[in-house]
Amino acid sequence: MPQREDEILLEFHQIGNFVRVCAVDPVTFTEVSIQGPATASQSDLKRMAIRRLQYVLNKKAQTEEGAGAEAEQGQKGFYI
Repeated sequence: MPQREDEILLEFHQIGNFVRVCAVDPVTFTEVSIQGPATASQSDLKRMAIRRLQYVLNKKAQTEEGAGAEAEQGQKGFYI
């Protein structure tokens, strides 16, 4: 998971009355996007996108840990 905000790539696109923000972790190439009103401040949209990316990265890490524990218990298969 990124430790600093400058390690996250952000992209803003205004489409009509809303803005789409994409946040990418350059290490894992994980990408998330959010949408918000065009009247929202860029800092608010940035903060929401970063929080969502951190949430997705944390969920991904938990899933990988859980799959590793099941493999150690002798269970076959994997999660997709």
